[in-house]
Amino acid sequence: MADQQALDEVVEFTSGLIRIDTTNRGGGDCQERPAAEYAAERLAGAGLEPLMLERTRGRTNVVARIAGTDPSADALLVHGHLDVVPAEAADWSVDPFSGEIRDGVVWGRGAVDMKNMDAMILAVVRSWARQGVRPRRDVVVAFTADEEASAEDGSGFLADEHPELFEGCTEGVSESGAFTFHDGSGRQLYPIAAGERGTGWLKLTARGRAGHGSKVNKENAVTRLAAAVTRIGEHEWPLRLTPTVRAALGELAALYGVDADFEDVDGLLKKLGPAAKLVESTVRNSANPTMLDAGYKVNVIPGEAVAYVDGRYLAGGEEEFRATLDRLTGPDVDWEFAHHEVALQAPLDSPTYAKMRAAVEEFAPEGHVVPYCMSGGTDAKQFSRLGITGYGFAPLKLPEDLDYQALFHGVDERVPVEALHFGVRVLDRFLRTA
Repeated sequence: MADQQALDEVVEFTSGLIRIDTTNRGGGDCQERPAAEYAAERLAGAGLEPLMLERTRGRTNVVARIAGTDPSADALLVHGHLDVVPAEAADWSVDPFSGEIRDGVVWGRGAVDMKNMDAMILAVVRSWARQGVRPRRDVVVAFTADEEASAEDGSGFLADEHPELFEGCTEGVSESGAFTFHDGSGRQLYPIAAGERGTGWLKLTARGRAGHGSKVNKENAVTRLAAAVTRIGEHEWPLRLTPTVRAALGELAALYGVDADFEDVDGLLKKLGPAAKLVESTVRNSANPTMLDAGYKVNVIPGEAVAYVDGRYLAGGEEEFRATLDRLTGPDVDWEFAHHEVALQAPLDSPTYAKMRAAVEEFAPEGHVVPYCMSGGTDAKQFSRLGITGYGFAPLKLPEDLDYQALFHGVDERVPVEALHFGVRVLDRFLRTA
């Protein structure tokens, strides 16, 4: 069992990491090194020998291995990223990098994504050192850079250039799972992620004939691009159920006492009420236009126009995704991947999933653990190159008035102290037995 010092340290470490500004705006301007040093110092204090690795100066990753008691067992990767998305201070109630602790809540950018989990990992590892605890299997701890952009300086670099550090790892756990989801009727759900949609960030380029804005121009690049973007934005993608999503729908249907009608998934989602939010973004591929760039003067028709689209596709759905984009963009607009990563699928009948479920149920017996698929992605995509199966498991027990999913990349990001305490207890219980 995690000791009192671990409960105190997880709060201290969450606040301390938030105070280190590791904003990642993309383009390589982030500096994770101070946070990496913070983590490495605390791992070293637990008797470990952390390695600090960089592909680019200042973009620092930390890796350490804890030897297990069973050398024949496969190793487990536990990972978290150190970078965070930008925060506009004027929009916040507090300084987003203050790490302020007020009324039992830790405030700041990274409080749920995902310096809280980083702090939990550190607190558990240090608790084990004090108590002389060793896990059953080797546990590799990794804190990564650059997850909020391309991961090229983080998990991608580690997987490609330092695979030996993850020798024996067959499974991994990281963010976005085992949090309390309140359904509005008194039930508490704890979704554990066993899949991720693939990432297909797209660059669309339309070319045409440049000219004067007052002249007729049937080869207007802006018009061509706008038409393609509209087609993409209005496209209704067909239903596609992966094993994880099908299992999630089945378990939720049983919980709510409704027929799991997989022939009418949209109708089933309506019957699930608020719980449908856990599934509705992962029953289809998607493509959302997000950025436009064209022209330099109002009376000049540019010869080129560019747009960006956030595309996501389900496991087994990439071929359909590509073919659909070819059709929607049409003959006058080219598209390419600006960033491309695989979709993931993890088994629900594995001993590891069963142990994650058991750990949550021990400390939240009133809750209902269900599987789900993430609509977005994590560093598990890059680590999958090494044959590591990824799960989302960053446990938090949250009050009903705190919308966890809205806090990701949102304003006034925060996490209750009690949620961190729950997370340490559950993570400790899981990792000891995993």
